[in-house]
Amino acid sequence: MASNRKSKAKKPYMNFSWFYMLLVLGIFYLLFSNRGFQTRRVEWAEVRQMLSDGDVKQVNFVRNDFTGTVSLRPESVNKYLDLFGGMYPDRSPQFEFMVSSKFNPEETFDDINSKLEPEKQFKVVMENNNTNWGDIIQWGIFGLFFIGMWVMMLRGMNRNMGGGRGAGGIFSVGKSTGKLADKNTVNVTFKDVAGLYGAKEEVMEIVDFLKNPKKYTSLGAKIPKGALLVGPPGTGKTLLAKAVAGEANVPFFSISGSDFVEMFVGVGASRVRDLFAQAKEKAPCIVFIDEIDAVGRARGKNAGFSSNDERENTLNQLLTEMDGFGTNSGVIILAATNRADILDKALMRAGRFDRQINVELPELKERIEIFNVHLRNIKVDPSFDVETMAKHTPGFSGADIANVCNEAALTAARRNKTLVTQEDFLEAVDRIIGGLERKNSTIMSPREKRTTAYHEAGHAIVGWLLPHADPVFKVSIIPRGNALGLTWHLPAEKKISSKSDMMDEMCVLMGGRVAEELINGEPASGALNDLERLTNMAYAMIQYYGMGEKVGALSFYDSTGTRGYELVKPYSEKTAELMDQEVRKLVDDVRARTEKIIKDNYEKFEQLAQTLLDKEVIMQDDLEAILGPKVTA
Repeated sequence: MASNRKSKAKKPYMNFSWFYMLLVLGIFYLLFSNRGFQTRRVEWAEVRQMLSDGDVKQVNFVRNDFTGTVSLRPESVNKYLDLFGGMYPDRSPQFEFMVSSKFNPEETFDDINSKLEPEKQFKVVMENNNTNWGDIIQWGIFGLFFIGMWVMMLRGMNRNMGGGRGAGGIFSVGKSTGKLADKNTVNVTFKDVAGLYGAKEEVMEIVDFLKNPKKYTSLGAKIPKGALLVGPPGTGKTLLAKAVAGEANVPFFSISGSDFVEMFVGVGASRVRDLFAQAKEKAPCIVFIDEIDAVGRARGKNAGFSSNDERENTLNQLLTEMDGFGTNSGVIILAATNRADILDKALMRAGRFDRQINVELPELKERIEIFNVHLRNIKVDPSFDVETMAKHTPGFSGADIANVCNEAALTAARRNKTLVTQEDFLEAVDRIIGGLERKNSTIMSPREKRTTAYHEAGHAIVGWLLPHADPVFKVSIIPRGNALGLTWHLPAEKKISSKSDMMDEMCVLMGGRVAEELINGEPASGALNDLERLTNMAYAMIQYYGMGEKVGALSFYDSTGTRGYELVKPYSEKTAELMDQEVRKLVDDVRARTEKIIKDNYEKFEQLAQTLLDKEVIMQDDLEAILGPKVTA
């Protein structure tokens, strides 16, 4: 068995980069070095003068090329030093010359030698050059150089395209990059997916169909061709897909939508064909396409591109493979996106994606379950209350809760604790929402600190006294992130917001600006984010929710996302003026109401701000001690 394992072991990868570098250096050396001597091309008249002066030691003449080379005597080198740039050659210098076909070497050289003294005479060597080895070697070196460069370029393209070792690289650019997984390689099951009741049931039914097909086919039911997971980021869409891979007893292909997009024409469509070809061979199986909006965007809406671009060709091929003339029996497509509004309608229809599974943000009960899942490996203090933390994290996704648990453990370790306490979790939530505490790095002047305290007190008192406003949980004037102070609310998890709810929320946002003006006599820049949110909410009430008296019950909300490509507004200029007037009146009413609340409770407002200056952080109990019980509807 040992020898068998040894034979199947992968051979070590040989890195030939050093070989290519040596090859390039050798080529440059051969091409640009003088190989130990210097050679200069001169005319025959100059060579004849050298011969006549007795400065030549030997002449090598090639008959069939009518070329020759003369070697100087050592004692005559200095005489011709200027021809070599003033540098003394390390060997006997040579001169090359060419003559015409009428040149008679024997007669010419014998005639010159006969006129010289014996010690000045030169040796003559005659030869015929049958093969020009110099040119062959030179061209061979150039060929090796370009071959080496080409191999290095291909290796680089292989790595960039994910070819790597053992893969086809550039030659398999049209092959699918989908990864095949099964229950043995994925250790996530449905037990690891907390909450998501409806979505989990839908997906579990698909898995059950693959495990027990007769249960459904006996009644005439057909297996769904596809399911689309839709929801905000971090809600667990990819986790659900991993659970399917871990639970289903069938092959599971996973790929990202961006993996189909390539710079080469036709590669995306080719990869789609190859992916479905592999899936058909292993049917029944599941193909999971994450972030399908990268390739499934609605056609004809690419500004600046033609309608026949590469991405649309890839989408066309995907549509054909999912439900075209051919059959894909036994292949279920599972896809995920958080931008379902921009997907092509042909992709969303029944027969391709029979089911759209909404994966929403978890509610209170689901958040409790998610906390329990992520607390399995964390040493938590026995007094820790999971339900309290779940109530303190409304609007958090599953990924956010996982981040909270990890940050709490890091905070406890930073403080050298042996257990993670409730305080560590609250600190982690503050850090995630508001950012890193800047108590030591940010220096506020006393005036700025006072303004910030009154600003946050304005938010807190208005939110506490208005019946439809969310209860205030915590107020802080410790700088975090880009904020100098923060007011935390515990929003009720409502599906529908009434006009009274939205008006009270706008008053809470206006509370900071009104408080600044009452204390300093002028506005400051600290209310920028509050005013931005207030303005957006006011326009939403008039333009989208039809809550305006003059504009009436009209909504200009674009749920399809197609209006962004139009240059004409869906309403007239007169209607736009009416909407601006309605928004202005709405904001003025909010301001007047907020100012009245703070002035009517000015002593409590002053006391609350002073408490903030003293403690820097106050909790719900402190607010109740100053303002009394929270006013409810």
